[in-house]
Amino acid sequence: MRLVDVLLSIPALLLSLSIIILLGFGTVNAAIAVGFTSVASFARLVRSEVVSVRRSEYVEAAFGSGGTFFKVLWRHVLPNSLTSVIAFTALQVGSAILQLSTLGFLGYGAPPPTPEWGLLIAEGRNYIATAWWLTAAPGIVVVLVVLSVNRVSQAIGRAQR
Repeated sequence: MRLVDVLLSIPALLLSLSIIILLGFGTVNAAIAVGFTSVASFARLVRSEVVSVRRSEYVEAAFGSGGTFFKVLWRHVLPNSLTSVIAFTALQVGSAILQLSTLGFLGYGAPPPTPEWGLLIAEGRNYIATAWWLTAAPGIVVVLVVLSVNRVSQAIGRAQR
């Protein structure tokens, strides 16, 4: 968990940029960088959920009735820990979209002929005085997609309760 704390102390965009510079430019490397920066928050959430479920009475009863470590883990601990992780995953998708768009805007994402939201916004900057919609349309789409994913995450969270 100390390594996770170190990863969480570094801003996600800075860590993503560092990883992309090490791996090289491109869509796959940008996705790897964003995934690597998200791992730390997932690790912390999964650990906290597993520790809280592990202390539950039904888990203690499963151990008391002769359950092995792996059987109790797969039957009781992981399924009951998974619900909040699924809601957090939906929330992190919005963050990943914003991070990938930011990397594309800065020029570290997909190469220029590829239609990518951040790249479309960056290319539209030169024409903002004459054709403002070239920048506004991809920006609005990014905002709408992230807000939609956030609503889905909230619905998943409400369905768990």
